[in-house]
Amino acid sequence: MATIVFCSVNKTARTTARRCLSSYSKGLASSGESPLSCTHSPLTTLLPGTRWFSRGSSVRFMSHGTAGRAGRTRRGALLSGAAAVTAAAAVAGFLANANHFQRAEMATKVSPISEEKEPEGEILERCRGFMSPPVTDIGELQERKGEMRTRMEMLIMQTQADFCKALEVVDGGTFKVDRWQRNEGGGGISCVMQDGKVFEKAGVNVSVVFGYLTEEAAKQMRSRGKVLKGKDGKLPFCAMGVSSVIHPKNPHIPTVHFNYRYFEIEEEDGSKQWWFGGGTDLTPVYINKEDAFHFHNTLKEACDKHHSQYYPDFKKWCDRYFYIRHRGETRGIGGIFFDDLDSPSQEEAFSFVKSCARTVVPCYLPIVYKHLNDSFTEEEKDWQQVRRGRYVEFNLVYDRGVKFGLATPGSRIESILMSLPLSARWEYMHEPAEGTLEAEMLEALRNPKEWL
Repeated sequence: MATIVFCSVNKTARTTARRCLSSYSKGLASSGESPLSCTHSPLTTLLPGTRWFSRGSSVRFMSHGTAGRAGRTRRGALLSGAAAVTAAAAVAGFLANANHFQRAEMATKVSPISEEKEPEGEILERCRGFMSPPVTDIGELQERKGEMRTRMEMLIMQTQADFCKALEVVDGGTFKVDRWQRNEGGGGISCVMQDGKVFEKAGVNVSVVFGYLTEEAAKQMRSRGKVLKGKDGKLPFCAMGVSSVIHPKNPHIPTVHFNYRYFEIEEEDGSKQWWFGGGTDLTPVYINKEDAFHFHNTLKEACDKHHSQYYPDFKKWCDRYFYIRHRGETRGIGGIFFDDLDSPSQEEAFSFVKSCARTVVPCYLPIVYKHLNDSFTEEEKDWQQVRRGRYVEFNLVYDRGVKFGLATPGSRIESILMSLPLSARWEYMHEPAEGTLEAEMLEALRNPKEWL
């Protein structure tokens, strides 16, 4: 196989990339990860806070389609021509889109004091960078710019835009932007990319809906301890959120999911109940401890800005929530999950949600780039399909958001079921052989681990 390294970038970028990719941090024993260190390069200057991974003292990539069992060990092999072009495009994309990535990667480095401030600029100016105009009329947002409903809608629109643009850079594809309206009130913006070079299906949804809660939806909330007293049996509500599920083609790139939402209900006396919910979780097909450390540590850093117990508590909650009871295993290796968050104050709860939402690019994209050119076998692809089957089972049987959406009149079914992969597999009585990487994955799902 020919050795080609970053053949289509300019000389400066090629030199920088080679220097960066050949540097290896020796701190694995103390930190649990092996980030590439190149403190003086333009890449690390433009992308502060990013962790770059290596598998050894020299970095090598594997192109898709390498024969044999190389994909099982995921080590060795040099860049093929096609893989080199992909890698070159990745580096060129980073440099060309540095401004976007700098803004996204800086998310977890902002001080708590500065995070309390809203992003600078008028609402109209900020809307120009979104994937689509907001669901709510811009004039209405400007009139009530200080209200939580407006601030949350701006946050979820910004989160959607940042994540979609980052995924477009790595994939080279373009999201289809689909605006929809709900007759009962509100609507949403679904951004979907299918059959891309990297992502088989990537969806990032925003929804802002309002109206009256159905009895079924109210029953679900009361089952969680909510005391809801409507006027003449009616409960006016407003719900909004951003949600995303990314299903990559390569089984060595994990699936990721995040959701951040705000709910408001008006009771019979005119008072309002409100709460936030959300989280981010990772579903790999194969265990990679460096990836797990990076993902969980990025979330922990965001949580620790607000309370030292947030990460451990919400990590445990995530493991409990994403549990497939009929299988006796979790959906993935977790992350954080929280719901009904209405303390210590609305402002502080919103600040915490902002910190979490700002991690969606830096916690996931470095993992994608790390495995962009890993080879895989047919057996590994089959295992990915089996694990996707479990993903479908959880979403259709247990997921709270899917249940609420299906119970809400006028909901957009295509957007609700966007989280499902294009393809999945169910094998009768499937059990991986002992001692395999598949068995290692299953063990971690049956016995959730602490990754930090």
